[in-house]
Amino acid sequence: MDATAAALLGAGFAAIGAGLAALGVGNVFASFLEGALRNPGAADAQQGRLFIGFAAAELLGLLAFVIAVLLIFSN
Repeated sequence: MDATAAALLGAGFAAIGAGLAALGVGNVFASFLEGALRNPGAADAQQGRLFIGFAAAELLGLLAFVIAVLLIFSN
């Protein structure tokens, strides 16, 4: 396998991380909604943690996208 094929294969694997980040964001919001419906009084206190979890999941997705782009265009 030559270097170009390996880079494109690695970029494809890195792109999977962007899709998994979308699942992570969905999981963060689903957990927040489940907790907010069980205890509505605590929802306001947990909203900051919701946005931190959202930002962390999106950061991992963007990082996977940047790595994929770097692998594609590095040759």
